Amino acid sequence: MKSEKWEANVRKIVPYVPGEQPDSPNMIKLNTNECPYPPAPGVQAAIAAMQSQDLRLYPDPGAEVLVKGLADYYGVKKEQVFVGVGSDDVLSMAFLTFFNGDKPILFPDVTYSFYDVWAELYRIPYETCALDENFRIRPQDYKRPNGGVIFPNPNAPTGVYEPLALVEEIIKANRDVVVIVDEAYIDFGGESALPLIQKYDNLLVVQTFSKSRAMAGMRIGFAMGSEKLIKYLNDAKFSFNSYTMNRPTLALGIEALKDKAYFEEITARIVATRERVKGELRELGFTFPDSLTNFIFASHERIPAEQIFRALREREIYVRHWDKPRISNFLRITVGTDEEMDTLLSFLREYIQRGEKTC
Repeated sequence: MKSEKWEANVRKIVPYVPGEQPDSPNMIKLNTNECPYPPAPGVQAAIAAMQSQDLRLYPDPGAEVLVKGLADYYGVKKEQVFVGVGSDDVLSMAFLTFFNGDKPILFPDVTYSFYDVWAELYRIPYETCALDENFRIRPQDYKRPNGGVIFPNPNAPTGVYEPLALVEEIIKANRDVVVIVDEAYIDFGGESALPLIQKYDNLLVVQTFSKSRAMAGMRIGFAMGSEKLIKYLNDAKFSFNSYTMNRPTLALGIEALKDKAYFEEITARIVATRERVKGELRELGFTFPDSLTNFIFASHERIPAEQIFRALREREIYVRHWDKPRISNFLRITVGTDEEMDTLLSFLREYIQRGEKTC
């Protein structure tokens, strides 16, 4: 006998849609903001040296080796560091832990599209604050009663960085709630809000190894804040899943932190490529907010973004496109290697010229 009554108790969510993960030997993958370069040499050496016990034994629940490594690297106490399985895991845990009031949490209308998914999942009321015509945050929108604040800086998918003075203005106006600054892209430009955690005990700064440290496949994220905030996060984590990070991930994360010179080298290469590509895209008729990330959020003056997106896809050049209000005519283009970007630019140059001839 078929019965669907049980569905009345199912928590139904419209899920987050991740970037496409194609698998082709000839593709150019510029759609998920991965680093185009390999991890630090020490990471690769540690992979080769791994033994069976790294898989056989449970990991340290407290991830002490990585927590201490991060604390030393960023000059904070280990009690001020929380780690998780990518920054998504960290942010999700932060939503669960800190956003439990009756008032709506606030975040931008054009931003990381997981925020509203988590809010819906955890039944958190929320309101979005419209970015201005230049995709910039209006701090006055966050100076009203709320249950918490979160925003990325630099923002995604726009790439816009807000100065630290604006970030602090928002924190000052919201001392009675937790403010989360999502800094997934901070290593590519701008000033981190991290120093402000010593001044504001309600500030949580979240970062990741996925972008600038070339370890998206290992899923390492972390948060830094006051000791009280981190304790609350750990209490929630250990009520949810004690063994969230595996032994290989912990070992490889430490190796990534050791090689600061390599980290600075690859981020500088990405920034240099980004700045060069900005100029060439402008010459082709694209406009975009000034990006301080590892991607460019671009719109062409004549050709619709979806049309360009499909033409690129046919050539196995993958970029990101959203059919959403305000951003449907933009493409988010990850900064790849110089060779990858030259291939992209060559195709765009040919495609746009061909379109002009047919007009």
